[in-house]
Amino acid sequence: MKLIPTLLAGVAFALSAVAAQAEVRFGVMNESYPPFFAKDASGQWQGWEIDLMNAVCEEMKEKCSIVDISWDGLIPALQSKKFDVIWSSMSNTAERSKVIDFTDKYYNTPSTLIGPKDQKPGATAEDVKGKTIGIQVSTIQSEYYKKYFAEAAEEKTYQTLDEAFQDLASGRIDYVFGDSLALDAFLKSDGGKDCCAKMGDVADDREILGAGVSGGLRKEDSELKAKLNTAIAAVRASGQYDAITKKYFDFDIYGAK
Repeated sequence: MKLIPTLLAGVAFALSAVAAQAEVRFGVMNESYPPFFAKDASGQWQGWEIDLMNAVCEEMKEKCSIVDISWDGLIPALQSKKFDVIWSSMSNTAERSKVIDFTDKYYNTPSTLIGPKDQKPGATAEDVKGKTIGIQVSTIQSEYYKKYFAEAAEEKTYQTLDEAFQDLASGRIDYVFGDSLALDAFLKSDGGKDCCAKMGDVADDREILGAGVSGGLRKEDSELKAKLNTAIAAVRASGQYDAITKKYFDFDIYGAK
């Protein structure tokens, strides 16, 4: 009988070791979104957001994996426990916060309009009057369009930004509206640098555009949220965040707010 406490202690230790190495599954949109995430020639995910994920996982001392799924399927897949955290450039907005929780912000950039080089710059309802704007479905830009541009311009929705970029380059639409960094990447690409240019950042609306990009979580997963927030803060404090960012950007993407 004296062996029982020792055995129980050993079991408890083993269980705690397993818990510390529990796999955390990160949900990522299943299309390229450079420079944040994309698959390389071997099918491995890479990019700024993937590097940050790896640093956060190392800080948490957790084993992590990636589950990829369509953009508009991310929240339903999180809720049905197909993975544990959305890590896919998702903005923390009031509307999304009604159904899921969010970690602290890990970056924040403005929303931007791009169009043909011969188009007059501007990013107001008056500037886009009578035009067609390409927008990816289920994005904050789609919600912004409904509030600010719907009476002035027509919306054309796409499952992916790449499809919108193709239509813009071929003249089938007048603008693409999205996150500035993703649009900047297109403007620097072979398909975008000759045809298109930045028209301007839209006026901020925090209720719609959100408080920055964060990890999305189920509301009951408070322990995981605390671990992620601690790890994000530690990665920033250690200088790893800046080192990762400098590999992809020549400016601070964390943002002021």
